Amino acid sequence: MGERQLICLGRILLRRCRILVLDEATASIDNATDAILQKIIRTEFKDYTVITVAHRIPTVMDCSVVLAMSDGKVVEYDKPIKLMEAEGSLFRDLLKEYWRAPERLSQETSRLAAA
Repeated sequence: MGERQLICLGRILLRRCRILVLDEATASIDNATDAILQKIIRTEFKDYTVITVAHRIPTVMDCSVVLAMSDGKVVEYDKPIKLMEAEGSLFRDLLKEYWRAPERLSQETSRLAAA
């Protein structure tokens, strides 16, 4: 799985476009391939503007900013670490739902704070 996504990323690398828009780029692939694609995106496109539409929380955890939407409206926009720490944050609630374990949320908060 993920062959089409890898080919698309390869084409982008060859073209050297400065803006990359990913609309659910990893939605139809398994977690292992998703991890590989995320690593490629983080290393090869670190100097690019990357706009990512995603429903998988790990996809956006290393982004410089996150824009969270609900019912087609912007609810919040900030660094992931700030949104994770904000009481009542939609992003924080999504994280809790995704991980369903407070210690994993604490570990991710610590990891991002150290970065």
